[in-house]
Amino acid sequence: MTTFTVMTWNVENLFPPGEDADDSDHLTYAFKLNLLAEVILEADPDVVALQEVGSQEAMQDLQIALSQSYPHMATSAFPDGRGIRVAFLSRLEITDRQDIVNFPPGPAAQVFNIDTNGQPIALTRMGRGALQITIRKDALAVTLITAHLKSKLLTFKTASGKSSFSPTDENQRAQAAGIALHRRTAEALTLRTHFNALLENNANTPLILLGDLNDVPEAQTTLLLLGPPGSELGTRGFNRPDKGDDARLFNLAARIDEERRYSRVHHGREELLDQILVSEELFPRDKEGNRILPHVDSLVDFIDRLPSISDNPNIRKDEVPPDHAPVVARFEL
Repeated sequence: MTTFTVMTWNVENLFPPGEDADDSDHLTYAFKLNLLAEVILEADPDVVALQEVGSQEAMQDLQIALSQSYPHMATSAFPDGRGIRVAFLSRLEITDRQDIVNFPPGPAAQVFNIDTNGQPIALTRMGRGALQITIRKDALAVTLITAHLKSKLLTFKTASGKSSFSPTDENQRAQAAGIALHRRTAEALTLRTHFNALLENNANTPLILLGDLNDVPEAQTTLLLLGPPGSELGTRGFNRPDKGDDARLFNLAARIDEERRYSRVHHGREELLDQILVSEELFPRDKEGNRILPHVDSLVDFIDRLPSISDNPNIRKDEVPPDHAPVVARFEL
């Protein structure tokens, strides 16, 4: 039997201090690296998926804080406009690294933004690229993908072309919210289209999606990622094989104790944005034919209390603990 453990964590703006940074900035960064390392080492995952990583240098600094316990690294080549991106750290050798970024053809992925003059601009790729790797532990090979979908946080262009977190009027807010939802849908569609090629007629290599999906498990953008409906965890059909299983991903959210089933607090409301979805190969069957389920937890107590965040992320620029909790899944295969 092989024990395989994965973690996903939005580490919130993990940027090294700039050239003009003072001592307090360097101290805050050091405290943050040490906190991240302490939590990761305590959870002891084989592979860690990270979101909101600022640079390759930040990843190298985290490896040092982890005492080189995670010597293997992969970082997305497609950050967003702020420079944040997804990445992996692994105890195991990483192979078959692949960036996922371009929208697939078709009308559902025809997405537009608005320029400063109010004119539409066609978007052709994800705001933050997803990243795929393959690892092997003992005789087990696993394909993992991490993603950070379009945020529900809205930004608005002012008359001068600068960005603001406050709209000029309700029409601007409604347009920005609609565009953000369409972008997140197109990004979920991009991932699902990619999964289709990996999953169907494949009974050998399990697939795991880890990341900040920027919506709850019940949201339509999240459900789109699952594939054929039916047989979800907790339903009567879960243990019954059917033709859709080969193409499905199963959301492990239901495996988290209900009182801990969240990873971020927004305006006092608990939300599970950070999720782990897996293919059927991650559920071996016992002697009675029932699928064996992993242990899954959201580590909401990695600090005394997760902060309740607002719609202005600038307020938290000097905070040490991330505003998301890490989510961990441990499989016995």
